[in-house]
Amino acid sequence: MIAIYLSPIYLLLNLYILRWAYLWMGTCHSILRTLGFRLIFAVIYVLLSTSLLTGFLIKNPKSLHRMLKITGNYFLGIFLYTLVIILLADFGRILLKYVFHASWIHSRTAFTVTGAICALLILLLSACGIFHAKYIKTTSYDVIINKTIPERTSMKVVLLADTHFGYNAGVLHARELVRKINKQKPDLVCIAGDIFDNEYDAIRNPEKLEKTLRGIKSTYGVYACWGNHDLNEEILAGFTFKHKDGDLSDIKDPRMKKFLEDSNIHILEDESVLINDQFYVIGRKDASLTEKIHETRKAPAQLTEKLDRDKPIIMIDHQPKELQELADAGVDLDLCGHTHNGQTFPGNFTIKLMWENPCGLLSKDNMTNITTSGAGVWGPAMRIGTDSEICSINIQLKKA
Repeated sequence: MIAIYLSPIYLLLNLYILRWAYLWMGTCHSILRTLGFRLIFAVIYVLLSTSLLTGFLIKNPKSLHRMLKITGNYFLGIFLYTLVIILLADFGRILLKYVFHASWIHSRTAFTVTGAICALLILLLSACGIFHAKYIKTTSYDVIINKTIPERTSMKVVLLADTHFGYNAGVLHARELVRKINKQKPDLVCIAGDIFDNEYDAIRNPEKLEKTLRGIKSTYGVYACWGNHDLNEEILAGFTFKHKDGDLSDIKDPRMKKFLEDSNIHILEDESVLINDQFYVIGRKDASLTEKIHETRKAPAQLTEKLDRDKPIIMIDHQPKELQELADAGVDLDLCGHTHNGQTFPGNFTIKLMWENPCGLLSKDNMTNITTSGAGVWGPAMRIGTDSEICSINIQLKKA
């Protein structure tokens, strides 16, 4: 419903962008001032700016639905930076005109050059953001756990999250992920939720993607928890719609769990597993997902109450919440995602206001929390000021 209420604002902002685009192009060349060109430009812009809505409404044919969804994701990011840059330029114009009384601001040359700079900035930021999102960085961390594992003094864990397989990521992205993971020669791989992107059918070739993910090599296997996007739910411009009459029958798509099973990924839902009688891995239900589907999730103390706390305890939790409670419950290493570290500027700064640890390593008593910025993207298919990453965690253990 929020998306519907915001639609008039979205319309006005697009008209604002279109107005300044027309004014600038009109100063560049007489052809760009003709009615024919303006109509063609307007039609193209309207098709792009409404692709978020048309992709939401048009379900068939599947190829058109997919094209509109992908176009909408790219346009959303470009739109945001276009708006910010034009607003800044417009603010600068007002400041120069009314505060500093700069006479040159009225010249056609100044307007043309300013518009060209804005257009170049939009092009460069958008292109860099789109290509940078596809590059997967490996971030290394060193962690000490003062517990013993027989015949081991160290262990390597690879953490990833927020792959958002669907319209923004598929087999090619998964291949690069698997290559980067295997290069680390991990003992354990943990996936901290948001494996999917709210729509299982968005995955173009599930069988091929499963086969690719089965290529992950690790000593003890691959374990995961659910994230808030690991469900079947319609989204428009990042906003979800409530199911009619509270019907939740199709929100938990069984194909998602089957996909993980066929990919040799063990999903843990408020469950713990003792691996080789050496250490525990716990996977938490996601806080937002359980609330949405009217389920409950266990408190940290409930998850660890029956465990042998002399053994290392690794927690996989999608959102970096309840960190003190997890530390008090005896968790040694808490692995999270969800935040994307803000994904795009200025989100990488504002995200710090929302989370105790939006990205990176944080020590909490005897527990270490590591939150990854994610291996994929959500919504706008770009990253500016943040990285797509996997985390390679070198754990030093107490000598037996």
